[in-house]
Amino acid sequence: MVKSYRPADLHAQSPGDLNLAAHGHFWTGLQQVTTPAGIALRGQMYVEYWVPSNLRHKLPIVMVHGGGGQGLDYLGTAEGAEGWAHWFVRQGYAVYVVDRPGNGRAARHPDLQGEMGPPPVSAFIEKLFTRPELNPDQYATAKLHDKWPGAGKLGDAAFDNFFASSGPMAVDITQSHLDCQAAGADLLDLIGPAILMTHSAGAPTGWLIADARPGLVAGIVAVEPTGPPFAVRPIGALTWGITAAPLTFDPPVERAEDIATKERPAPFKGADACLVQNEPARRLPNLCGFPIVVVTSEASWMSMDNHGVVDFLAQAGATVDHLRLEAMGIHGNGHAMMLETNSDAIASVLDIWIRDKGLV
Repeated sequence: MVKSYRPADLHAQSPGDLNLAAHGHFWTGLQQVTTPAGIALRGQMYVEYWVPSNLRHKLPIVMVHGGGGQGLDYLGTAEGAEGWAHWFVRQGYAVYVVDRPGNGRAARHPDLQGEMGPPPVSAFIEKLFTRPELNPDQYATAKLHDKWPGAGKLGDAAFDNFFASSGPMAVDITQSHLDCQAAGADLLDLIGPAILMTHSAGAPTGWLIADARPGLVAGIVAVEPTGPPFAVRPIGALTWGITAAPLTFDPPVERAEDIATKERPAPFKGADACLVQNEPARRLPNLCGFPIVVVTSEASWMSMDNHGVVDFLAQAGATVDHLRLEAMGIHGNGHAMMLETNSDAIASVLDIWIRDKGLV
């Protein structure tokens, strides 16, 4: 059934009035560059803010989308229901939703932002996001996926909504991470201390913002962060462990290749063995002093390696929890859990963690 977007129908389907004291947008990370035609801008990040009339929490949540996505990943589910931005606003949080530089409303031009990778294709989206259960041999829990709405293939409304929002990623992953770090640091300079909520390839943005502004990060909710540490992917390599751009280590290290690694065995059947540092491990001092949680769904390919990010952070001195949704009684979710049919239930679990850590 095709969702109706007529005003009267949307009004009738609303869970209740969404009362806002302020709603708008601004830009951070603006970098001036000189071109043959004149001065242009690059590195800009779009920021949309939602402040509830009943503001009940002192710390806002900054929502950072994943690779090839947009901030609208938090603005609605695939089937058109309210997204995590609305859910957290309704709980009294101020929410800042970003489009990372070169994504969504933060426009990309290759002369300014650098070359783009190839566009996503429907078969890729189906295999990893919307119908992994049809390729059960690709990883151990793929067969358990059942929370994507509709048929999960081209021509289905929910699939097309997600596919239409998907874009290419930057070829130069290191520069992309540096741009996100600069824009994110600017954002926290403007809004003050905040909780960072990141997804997938947006996770390095969170680690790097914390590295640049550790005193302004109150906590990080990393939803299926990209990894595992030191991974080499078609989109680039996490040469600094969990980022492609430099992190501050103690003792200091000037070159990523000087970080010695060793393999840690897989913790359960079907999982991946992942790299950590050789002991004695260098600390990540700017990622210490605040709580971090890595959130992993049952039926995502990242269910096989997210433990590696947790191990890497803990070894480097961070205070980090690993929240596996199946252990919370939430089953069948894939990588894009905020777009799936039970997204509200997952938001509630995240809210409980935030409250339990005193980040309210």
